[in-house]
Amino acid sequence: MSRQTLSFETKDLSAFARALGRELARAEGAPGHLALLNMLARAGGFRNYQHLRQDAEAHDRLEAVPSAPAPVDHRRVERVCRHFDAQGRLVRWPGKASERTLCIWALWARLPTRETLSEKAVNAALNEQHLFADPALLRRIMCDDGLMWRTRDGRAYRRLEAAPPPEAVALIRALRLRSPARGG
Repeated sequence: MSRQTLSFETKDLSAFARALGRELARAEGAPGHLALLNMLARAGGFRNYQHLRQDAEAHDRLEAVPSAPAPVDHRRVERVCRHFDAQGRLVRWPGKASERTLCIWALWARLPTRETLSEKAVNAALNEQHLFADPALLRRIMCDDGLMWRTRDGRAYRRLEAAPPPEAVALIRALRLRSPARGG
């Protein structure tokens, strides 16, 4: 009689190992839960349970359908551009919260990366980028929005790296094109 190959799958390997462990506990010298997980993983061709888990997580990430990028509202980006002058400096603080958020991203993009700055240095960098003389407001919003880190006493600041939303990327690009001498 030839041997039939059967596949076996379980939704929760940990629960399976526990149940198997309870069954084996009736026998003498039965392995524990973690030892069973590692044995099962090695039997499946992995180094250990961690290796199996990381492989499964990587597989899930690769199999996931990439989400379509969010559409950019170019009209909104154009409206927000009106708050900036020809040199790319923020002229006025927008009344709409959604516009303020985009403006903050544009200012954030011009801050130095991987540098710890004093409050005075951050104020100087922000004062170069806006004309309404309120760097404290801008600093506070960047810290509250998670775009900037600061010490509890406010002596040191650091830009936190993040991926801007698509509309912020479009605004940053538009401002760079508008004032190439400023860089970015």
